[in-house]
Amino acid sequence: MNILDAILLGIIQGLTEFLPVSSTAHLTIVGKLLGIVQSGELWTAQIAVMQLGTLAAILIYFRHDVFGISAAFLKENLTRNRLPAIQQSMNSKMGWYIIFGSIPIITIGLAFKKVIEGDITKSLFLIGIMLIIIALCMAYAEKKASFLRTIHDIKLKDALLIGLAQALALIPGSSRSGTTITAGLFLGLNREAAARFSFLLSIPAVLGSGILELKKAIPIVSGEDFSSLMIATIISGISGYAAIAFLLNYLRSKSIGIFIYYRLALGCLLLFLAVSGILS
Repeated sequence: MNILDAILLGIIQGLTEFLPVSSTAHLTIVGKLLGIVQSGELWTAQIAVMQLGTLAAILIYFRHDVFGISAAFLKENLTRNRLPAIQQSMNSKMGWYIIFGSIPIITIGLAFKKVIEGDITKSLFLIGIMLIIIALCMAYAEKKASFLRTIHDIKLKDALLIGLAQALALIPGSSRSGTTITAGLFLGLNREAAARFSFLLSIPAVLGSGILELKKAIPIVSGEDFSSLMIATIISGISGYAAIAFLLNYLRSKSIGIFIYYRLALGCLLLFLAVSGILS
């Protein structure tokens, strides 16, 4: 991976991590075209490290939310002034929701770590199938959603269900934001609330996988390649911040229809390329 490759991959990672179109799909397509996808294990590690840049984007963009949630959670649960769960503030409850909502992806991710790190991450056929399946789920959610609930209406059950949807993102082509936003819409959240909770929920999972894969990537990727990976990570943070701002503003007044059509078109293209052997 040279510097130009790193810049391109960083931009793609940042933009597609938050838009519901699957960052893994886009990174893998571009990686194959550039000839830098070597092994499933290495590619998974590189993607996870780049996600640390987008994690930084979340922490910076939602810094007030993150600080408020963290401060309230610590004060109301880990001090002498600890409060019963029913009496805790919304910020403290949100901390619990993020913790419990993260359990599914952490559990499944660790249980199927070897499978996730294998060649499955490079399968354009699987990525194409998942792009289409989740697109159809998104379309159905748009049709059935009530859009009446805000982020303040989220309950523990909602967090667990959205957390289960987040675990689906372990399948390449699903999209973390795509699965979680779709789940939020099915639960009656408005589009902006579904996206906002989706981003906050991603923090523990992205942080955990990024740190684990960074430890693995250090001995595997060295020299110029490691420097390029760090550049890609920084660029992904910058483009990721822009993507968050764009999507939240976009969803205040528009549907996710454009992303549905895009996923369907890309999924069909990938299936054609995979079946024909043009790009495998």
